[in-house]
Amino acid sequence: METDPGFFIAAVIAASCVGLGKGGLPVIAMISVPILALFISPIAAAGLLLPVYLVSDVFGLWAYRREFDRTVLKILLVALPIGVGVGWATARIVDEHIVTLLIGIVGAVFALNLLLRPNETGPKKEPRWLGGLFWGAMSGFTSFVSHSGGPPYQVWTLPLGLPKGVYVGTQVIAFAYVNALKLVPYAALGTLSVDNLKLAAFLAIPASLSVFAGVYLVRIIPEKAFFKVITWALLLVSLKLIYDGATG
Repeated sequence: METDPGFFIAAVIAASCVGLGKGGLPVIAMISVPILALFISPIAAAGLLLPVYLVSDVFGLWAYRREFDRTVLKILLVALPIGVGVGWATARIVDEHIVTLLIGIVGAVFALNLLLRPNETGPKKEPRWLGGLFWGAMSGFTSFVSHSGGPPYQVWTLPLGLPKGVYVGTQVIAFAYVNALKLVPYAALGTLSVDNLKLAAFLAIPASLSVFAGVYLVRIIPEKAFFKVITWALLLVSLKLIYDGATG
C-alpha cells in the first residue's frame, strides 16, 4: 500500500469528490481517478475507489429515493449491463485511450452545440429506447473502463428536459446500479485487494459526508444555472478526455 503522505491527502480529496458527485454535483466525481493517478496507476486507482463509490451510492440513493424518471431508468437498467459486459469481455484487448478519445469528441461536440444555441427553445425530446440503449451501453462501458460514464449519460439525458432533482436522482440510481454491476468483474480482474478495501473503508467517511454537502449545493443552485454548469463541466471533462486519449 502507498505510504506517501501526499497520496493519502490526494485519496481523501478524491473520495470527497466521489461523495460530492453522488450528492448530485455535475461530473465532479470524474476527477477522482485522475487525482489518484498522480500517485498510482489509473487501474489501481479505479479499483481502490470502487468500494468508495458503492458506499457513497447508499447515501445518494437515500437522498434521491423519490426523484427519478421511471422510463429513463427502465431503459438504463437494460443498457448499462450491456456496456459493463462488453467492457469486461474486452478488458484485455481494447485500447482504452481510443475509447476515451471518441467519448471526449462526442461530449465536446454536444456541449458546444448547447452552448452556442443557449436560447433555443422547443419541445423536449421523449426518452427513446434506441438512443437510450446506445448511450446507456456506452455509459456502462466507459464507467467500467475508468469510472467516466457521465458524458454519454449526459448526451442522452440533457435534451430530455428533466427537472433538476429528477435528472440528478435518475443519474444517482443508474450509476449506483452500474457500480454494483462492476464489483464482480473488478474482483475477477484483480483490481481489488485486502489493503485497498481497508483504505477504502477509511475513505468512505469523507466520501459519505460529502454526499450530503453535494445534495445541499444542488438544492440551492437555481435550475437554469445548474444545467449551465453541467454543460460547461461536460465540455471541460470532454476536452480532458480528448487530451488523455490523444496523448495516452
